[in-house]
Amino acid sequence: MSFALSITQEDIIHQIKLSRQLPEIVFEIVNRKILTNNAENLAIEISPQELQQEADAFRFMNGLTTANETWKWLENHHLSIEEFEEIAHQNILSFKLADKLFSHQVEPYFFAHQLDYTKVVMYQITLEDPDLALELFYAIREGETSFYDVAHNYISDPELRRKGGYQGIQNRQDLHPEIAAAVFASNPPELLSPITTA
Repeated sequence: MSFALSITQEDIIHQIKLSRQLPEIVFEIVNRKILTNNAENLAIEISPQELQQEADAFRFMNGLTTANETWKWLENHHLSIEEFEEIAHQNILSFKLADKLFSHQVEPYFFAHQLDYTKVVMYQITLEDPDLALELFYAIREGETSFYDVAHNYISDPELRRKGGYQGIQNRQDLHPEIAAAVFASNPPELLSPITTA
């Protein structure tokens, strides 16, 4: 048994409402209009070469390597070639507008907040006995033993011992202040002398 189906614009809008996607779509429409308006006010222009590069990048990102694949994709998404160009145009406008509005703020912001972005890959052995810590530090530095061997013999946590004291990538703010000060003042890879923490 076969029957014909017709889908109207009203059906599509009704389904968008039922699937609760209308607020997101309205938000995207508002964003597109604001973007276009601001780009016009700032006289942002897009060259045919930029449009072609963006269209090529879009096709590459979506795995559309042939003209036939592109046509099928457009058909599947009910897009005309003009609408496809509009997608590319909007992508470029978005990038150019952000660049025009914010590029002068990126470097000063990064400079002011660079400590927030500084990270370290760290291995650590924690000991209760400061004399033992100092003795083991000198033994490692003199080549009498290795950091891995000390970690394997003195770390009580089995998982941390298995990883040889590897703590992973750490942010400055994640570390104890005394440790952070010493670690971020060092020249990696560097074995640090024992650090006493409160």
